[in-house]
Amino acid sequence: MRDTQRVVLITGGSGGLGRALARSFARNGSPVVITSRNKSRLEAVAAEINREGGHALALSCDVGQKDAVERLASDVENQVGSVEVLINNAGIAPAVSFLEMPDSVWHEVLNINLSGTYNCCKTFLPAMIRSRWGRIINIASTTAKVAYSHVSAYTSSKHGVLGLTRSLALESAKAGVTVNAICPGYLDTQLTHKSAVLMAQKTGKTVAEVINIFAGTSPQNRLIAPEEVASLALLLASDKAAAITGQAINVDGGAVMV
Repeated sequence: MRDTQRVVLITGGSGGLGRALARSFARNGSPVVITSRNKSRLEAVAAEINREGGHALALSCDVGQKDAVERLASDVENQVGSVEVLINNAGIAPAVSFLEMPDSVWHEVLNINLSGTYNCCKTFLPAMIRSRWGRIINIASTTAKVAYSHVSAYTSSKHGVLGLTRSLALESAKAGVTVNAICPGYLDTQLTHKSAVLMAQKTGKTVAEVINIFAGTSPQNRLIAPEEVASLALLLASDKAAAITGQAINVDGGAVMV
């Protein structure tokens, strides 16, 4: 993307994958706007990028609230310009069996993971269509294609994100906009390690044993580095990937081959 330093918006920008995405795009010369609900961590990521010579702006926002996303759009437009690359990365993944899951967990997961993606697409896609150029990259999961136990809400939300990705790709195909999903496996991030702690508490296994189970779901027997996902995002956001749309690309070490 060095020849076209597009304005990039990354939701969930305070987490491990969000940080990797933001650093990768900033290193390629793009002005990056990162957003999440965690203002302090968000500002820390932006400060790190700016110290490295990049251009990052931290704006807190709850993507599950449509009016908050609309205010975010106004702030970004005023301070940086129109969003040309939207990366919907915000998400939560609480682990609980279906029958033990409170209704509140179901609604929160669907609101952030699926409705949050919808809110951002609905808000930022119109300007992309008007300018006849845009990239939407939805961070889904291998759970967008296959099911895992104890994450029924998360799995449902990511299946929904994949459906939305495909529909939007069809509707925007003639407008110079591509819409794709990246489906990572278990990432080597704080969120995965937090999930391992919770599973260890429930199963009596050690955290290390649970991490090994996560890694063992991949034929490569390892967790996925966030930077590997970021590298694919850079490609999908480039002009070289103009013919790639409506796709859901796995980055999982061969765990899911569909």
